[in-house]
Amino acid sequence: MEKFTTLASPIVVLPIANIDTDQIIPARFLKVTDKNGLADNLFYDWRYDSQGQAIAAFILNRPEGKRAQILVAGDNFGCGSSREHAPWALRGYGFRAVVSSSFADIFRNNALKNGILPVIIPAADLSRLLERWQTDQDLEMNIDLETQQLTLPCGRKVEFPIDGFNKICLLQGIDTLGYLLQRSNAIDAYESAHPARVQTTVTD
Repeated sequence: MEKFTTLASPIVVLPIANIDTDQIIPARFLKVTDKNGLADNLFYDWRYDSQGQAIAAFILNRPEGKRAQILVAGDNFGCGSSREHAPWALRGYGFRAVVSSSFADIFRNNALKNGILPVIIPAADLSRLLERWQTDQDLEMNIDLETQQLTLPCGRKVEFPIDGFNKICLLQGIDTLGYLLQRSNAIDAYESAHPARVQTTVTD
């Protein structure tokens, strides 16, 4: 997993609340068991018409949408099913962070496991950001994971929450297994110092 320390990027805005995982990646594209190609189907029913042609007005089909690594969305992003394909598709497209006033818990956990940082900001800040985007769609933001601060386009810094475990994993670019492997010596030492307390007796 790629390390996440700081990120400065243009933003893509979807000013819609309750974007669910079926809108992020429709169920008909879930037959795959790996991540290859999922980015092509990200927000498919919004990006393409009934003939499969790209809708030019949709933000991801515009030049500014193709270079952004930060997605800003309305409240309760990622609700619906628990499909891990949703963060797979977002990450495959190039998004490193999603900013909203709240996330569905399962989506948030899946995103963190796949190297995407869910940034929660107050609803008032999100509302002002969405309002500004209506008149200026060439906005950029900065994220500093170490300090847990998001710098808004106006220059104001907003702190966001993240638990210590996921913060360490993102900063170091490791998953849960990698975290445990880093501590294998300490685990071995603990087990050596604490003999088994349960003995199993096998009888015929």
